Amino acid sequence: MPKVSSVIVPYATYLRVYEPLAAFPEPERSYWARYARRRDLPTYQDELRRSLADLLPTPPVPVPVHESGDAFVLESDGALCVCPWRTRLRGWQAMGELEEELPAPVLDAVLPEVVRRQAAQDYERWLTRNPDARPWIRTGTWQVPLSWFVLVSDAERRFDEGSGGNPPMLRYRTPMVQARRRVARALRTLKEAVDEGPMIEGLMDVGRWLEEFHPRSVVELDYGGLVHVLPAGALEDDRSAADVAEGIEALRRGDAAAAGEAYGRLVERWRSVRDLRSAN
Repeated sequence: MPKVSSVIVPYATYLRVYEPLAAFPEPERSYWARYARRRDLPTYQDELRRSLADLLPTPPVPVPVHESGDAFVLESDGALCVCPWRTRLRGWQAMGELEEELPAPVLDAVLPEVVRRQAAQDYERWLTRNPDARPWIRTGTWQVPLSWFVLVSDAERRFDEGSGGNPPMLRYRTPMVQARRRVARALRTLKEAVDEGPMIEGLMDVGRWLEEFHPRSVVELDYGGLVHVLPAGALEDDRSAADVAEGIEALRRGDAAAAGEAYGRLVERWRSVRDLRSAN
């Protein structure tokens, strides 16, 4: 059996915010400036492997004992931008989501109740000391939430089928101000057309999250490990952001038929992903 460090971990997709160094107070700003000069910066797969390694002991460790000092780094318009992992905070939040998604017997088998109770108590104590904490990364499993596609445009899509040992890649990056503008416009259109629903709720939630960050940040939607379980042709033909934008624009014009066609393409495309999830 291969070691955890050598395995490609599929299934997870990501919505990340990269903030400019100016958004961080000292001494954290200087720490990230030094960190960004490293030559061995980790990848999203490194992050996921480390979190899975914590689940191997008995009992499992669902939340790291110490917060991660790692981050993803990119340069935007000459400015260094950083996306801290904050795996401890995200681990606590993921536990809450698991309790909503998994049946009790399955949840108890994955994470015993005593482990979950201790983690919940630790989180409550931590929150009293860090009431304004928020993650820089959101994660989806076996899907890209449709509300995420509203933040980006098809012109920002970057696809690489992978070669020479490099894995395939499908992602979008957009300036924070553009992402916020798209959320606001889509919400106005959707509220006028359908009043309420999961798409509106998802957009309101992600919109509130984006407001927490510096206006010169960069937003990244990354298919992450999902590219390893989807056929290359399906990835190359994936234009989900364009379909979402087309559907919302059709609703704005009052063209229900065109909106339905765009939604139908999305449903058909992501049905194959749901089938893969069921098979696993």
